[in-house]
Amino acid sequence: MTSPYVQPYLFFGGKCTAALDYYTRHLGAEVVMLMRYQEAPEPPPPGMVPDGWEEKIMHAAFRIGSSVLMGSDGCDEEPGKNSHCMSLTMPDEAEAQRAFSALADGGTITMPIGKSFWSPCFGMVTDAFGIHWMVTIPEAKA
Repeated sequence: MTSPYVQPYLFFGGKCTAALDYYTRHLGAEVVMLMRYQEAPEPPPPGMVPDGWEEKIMHAAFRIGSSVLMGSDGCDEEPGKNSHCMSLTMPDEAEAQRAFSALADGGTITMPIGKSFWSPCFGMVTDAFGIHWMVTIPEAKA
């Protein structure tokens, strides 16, 4: 069984491409995965992202040294507001459900935990301390 791990997830308010270019030039970042909204196997729900964002980045993973960060253009054109969260990867669905429930206790569920096209178990929650979390399990655990 794999141990849980946490990675920073950054939202760039429509400027993810510029941020990745900047981090590549100045910090030696290496983009290891990138998916644009138009490449997703399922479109986002109507009204979730601004019109004309087909070319914007839905999800990216990039390495700076030994750290892997994740990022996106997000769903909002205003960087700074909800510009980051923590991505908690759990080893299996039972552990993901347990962690999600614990984080939701006294917090606010943003997206109920359930199946998505990238994971059999994914949800978003803001805990009682105002920290935004994405809880997931890897696709390979399906």
